[in-house]
Amino acid sequence: MAVKKVRTTKKQKVIEALNKARAMEIQAIHQYMNQHYNLDAMDYGELAAKVKLIAIDEMRHAEMFAERIKELEGEPTTDPAGKVDKGQKVEVIFKFDSNLEDHTMEVYNEFLRVCQESGDSTTAKIFETVIDEEQIHFNYFDNIRSHIENLGAAFLARIAGTPSATGLTPSGFAVSQGGGA
Repeated sequence: MAVKKVRTTKKQKVIEALNKARAMEIQAIHQYMNQHYNLDAMDYGELAAKVKLIAIDEMRHAEMFAERIKELEGEPTTDPAGKVDKGQKVEVIFKFDSNLEDHTMEVYNEFLRVCQESGDSTTAKIFETVIDEEQIHFNYFDNIRSHIENLGAAFLARIAGTPSATGLTPSGFAVSQGGGA
């Protein structure tokens, strides 16, 4: 009976870590989509398109966490970890986002340790995959931040007027059923 209680406690720690990570992903989705719309409205289409694609990555992460929570017989959260910082200027967005991604990787590495200590290699692999992708996001955001800081208006002028199309093919339930575009 004691072994089962220990196993249940470990599983609950993993579910808690997954739900905290899911809440962080939900917040990132909202933040990045808000930035995507604003960048597009400011006519920085190339930047808007990349931020949109990163938001879609975050949606995949949130879904991966939710699926694992359900496998562990938990209930996935639907609440974001915090509020969206709206109305950011282009000069602020990429520093903000690189800081957000850096913090996320730090927290997810802690959650990875929780999984390892709990003997849950499946969830640990999920966190390893997501951390790798968050690193790619960080690298992009930090690179753009550096360009804006070092090149300023010249860099932004080169981006202004670029298209925001991501080349994504419409998908989802309605499209798969013959509806939509």
